[in-house]
This record gives sequence, structure tokens and C-alpha cells, in this order.
Amino acid sequence: MNHDFRRSCDSRRDFIRKAAAGSVAVAWAGNLAAPATSLGAPAGPGQPVRDKLWLFGVPAGADNDRWGLPRPSRMTPVEGAVYLGVPNLFMITAAGKPSEPYGQYAIPFRAMKRFAWALVGSGGRTGDEERQRVLELPKKFPNMVGFFMDDFFRRDGSGALSAEQLKELRRQMVVDRRKLDLYVVLYTHQLDLPVKPLLEYCDKITLWTWRHQDLAQLEQNFRRLEQLAPEHGKLLGLYMWDFGNKGPMPVSWMKRQCELGLSWLREGRLEGLIFLANSVADLELEAVEWSRRWIAEVGDHDL
Repeated sequence: MNHDFRRSCDSRRDFIRKAAAGSVAVAWAGNLAAPATSLGAPAGPGQPVRDKLWLFGVPAGADNDRWGLPRPSRMTPVEGAVYLGVPNLFMITAAGKPSEPYGQYAIPFRAMKRFAWALVGSGGRTGDEERQRVLELPKKFPNMVGFFMDDFFRRDGSGALSAEQLKELRRQMVVDRRKLDLYVVLYTHQLDLPVKPLLEYCDKITLWTWRHQDLAQLEQNFRRLEQLAPEHGKLLGLYMWDFGNKGPMPVSWMKRQCELGLSWLREGRLEGLIFLANSVADLELEAVEWSRRWIAEVGDHDL
């Protein structure tokens, strides 16, 4: 090959790699097999903000025709993560989707730095056979670091799974000497429920504010969570659409929750921020586009 042409090709490939790194997996593909124990480690000097950002992923179109969305979405979970520029993904099942085989559906997740898959899906849906299939996934995917339980707690504080079921799940959550984490959803309006006994079986709590008006109490509610579960790792859920009110998330509140979350990451009080979801990311919503710009601005800053 002509040396000048080769240098030209190398330069072009270099440019493409650098351009891609700003928004997609090149920026996080250095260590796909990072051990699960690294996920919850306190943020340290030199660790980028982006490493602590997650997408709450659902099957493409899972929220269409409800929640007041302006039009249908077509975006997949990995597309959503790439579009926002986040390296980590929680995959949540919804209305029986995705269907089997899960292993084939998860193949694109190899492009993510880390991912976790729901044992309890949207609406608290779960089943014995479904959980067993999910428990098999980490054997095939070394970048799978945990399991997720969505809409887990009921109105009386009981859970979609009993304490005995959770205890048995934890026994199965060590794969090839890797301990995987168990994440659970807790809404701010559930903080007064008797949830603590079941939280003891979870590793990480993801805190969510269902209506944007209640974000005014986010600092107070986060302190309440710290008092309720001082030893648990915590992640902050960030709605980019106000599902509780079936309307747009005001950009002012999107900004407020992101900035609070970033400050708590830097203080070591949080382990991650979760953006919800790919099902609204291709609708050109103001809160989504603001979040995308914010991630691009702060993602490569050190914590």
C-alpha cells in the first residue's frame, strides 16, 4: 500500500474513532469485563462522570399509546444509550417483552460498559421461569453486573417477591466467582412504607420522584433515604418525561435534578444517575435534548 495513502487512511480512522468517542461505546469499551465489585466503589479522583451514568432501557415502543406521549417512539435501548452518550444500561421488561431468547436480545448490550437485567419488570411483573432465564444471562455476558427489580413495592410495603424468594435469589447471584448486585426501585412516595425488611436483601436502591412537583422535596427525600438505608448504594432516577402527570418534564426541573445528582456523586453520596428512558429519547423533547447536551458537557469531567 502507498505510504501516503496509508497515513491518510490512518488519519481518517483516527478522526472517526475520536468523533465516535464523544457519544458512543468507544469511550467506554476499554474494560467490558469490569468486576461487579467495581460498580459500587466510591467515586475517586480521575473517574469520569460518564462512568456513573445509566439508561433505564425498555423494549422499543413500550410506552407508546399511553402516558400522553406526543407520538410513538421507535428507539431501542442501545440506541437510546448511544444517543444520550451514557455507557451503562438497565434493561427492564415490559408487557411480556422482550420475548425469548433473552440471550440473543442482549447481544447488542456487549457494546455497553455494564448492564443489568430485570428480575421484576414494569408493573412489578415477574415469574419463576422468567427469573431463572434471566439468572442464566451473566454466564454469557461478563459485562452484566446485576439484576433489577422495577415497581417492586406494593401499597402496603410488601414486595413482588417475598423475603424467602429474595434470599434464594441472592444465593444464585454469584456467577463464575462474580457477585452480582440486586437493584430495586423505591419511589419517594413510598418512603413512609414499611419497606426496610425487604430492602435488607437488596444491594442498591434507585430513588424515583413520580411527579415533577415533588422534586421540590428531592433534597429532603434523599436525606430520608440515607437515614432509612445508610449502608446501601444509591442511584438517582431521572425522568425525562413526567409520567406521573402524563406531560413534558419542565427543563428547569430536569436541570435541577441533574445538578443535584452530580453534586451528590461528587460527595460520594450517590453511585449513579439513571435517565429514563429510550422510549422518549427520539421524540425531540426539550428535557431529553437538554439532558443530552448536559451529558456531553459534564460526562468527561473527573468526579
